[in-house]
Amino acid sequence: MPIPNLHDRARRLRRDATDAELILWRLLRTRQVALKFRRQHPVPPYVADFACVALRLVVELDGGQHGGPRDVARDTAMRAKGWIVLRYWNNEVLENPDGVLADILRVAAEVKPAP
Repeated sequence: MPIPNLHDRARRLRRDATDAELILWRLLRTRQVALKFRRQHPVPPYVADFACVALRLVVELDGGQHGGPRDVARDTAMRAKGWIVLRYWNNEVLENPDGVLADILRVAAEVKPAP
């Protein structure tokens, strides 16, 4: 059952992306990454920052307001639906974008595609 306005919220989040989200999105889109990622993809009742649907892999970027019980509950809910969740701090992306991308690709290489 769709969550009201979930797609509107995703659209708004894409429009109001952080610098870290824009940097990682550029890397995921312009590098020779053989995976298709979606930006601000609904995973009801949440919106994932990035998702590779084929691998059921979610990548979340966190600023200073994250890292607490809400994120634990969010990750638990997504994992219960079969998603793998990776989390990185915004400053990790800003300071070492290639390292974050390499880590995402390493995990992706270990995951079997979803049926």
